[in-house]
Amino acid sequence: MDPSRRPLRRQEKLTWEEVDKLVDVLLPQLRAAGSFDAMIVITRGGIVPGGLLSEALDITNVLTAAVDFPREFDHDDKTRLLVWPSFLQFPDDALLADRRILIVDDVWGSGRTSTSVKSRCQSAGATPFTCVFHFNPYRSLFSRAEPDFYAAITDAFIIYPWEADRGLRGIPADVLGPN
Repeated sequence: MDPSRRPLRRQEKLTWEEVDKLVDVLLPQLRAAGSFDAMIVITRGGIVPGGLLSEALDITNVLTAAVDFPREFDHDDKTRLLVWPSFLQFPDDALLADRRILIVDDVWGSGRTSTSVKSRCQSAGATPFTCVFHFNPYRSLFSRAEPDFYAAITDAFIIYPWEADRGLRGIPADVLGPN
């Protein structure tokens, strides 16, 4: 990674009040874009943000996409980033064709998950829009792509309030750092 693109902070723990503010930042952007026929929440990170936004925007057709990027342990990190996604769950094309779809996740880190879901929606004939609470341009693999809607730009690893109660199992210690 280019040293000038390294995150400056290690982690940021959010409160529910801060999440409410993120929703408040997104709602005017989303309403200005017009109505959406359906929402796809990306599991697992997009479930809570999608629920909050679907309720606020009165989107009743909420679908899910589960995307997996297989880890190829016999390749280096750079090669692993080029692995094609596996869609473990995805809405049928008939539910997407000729519809405006809002794709919701919590964070745009590398951008691979949101862009792969967006591409698959476009292939089904939808007009998709990506939306996240946090956009991390320092980790994004895409120089010409970013979320259509985001509430904040960050350089930190975000810990949402619904994650904090579970503990920090599975989060690498080097990401968390001292805090």
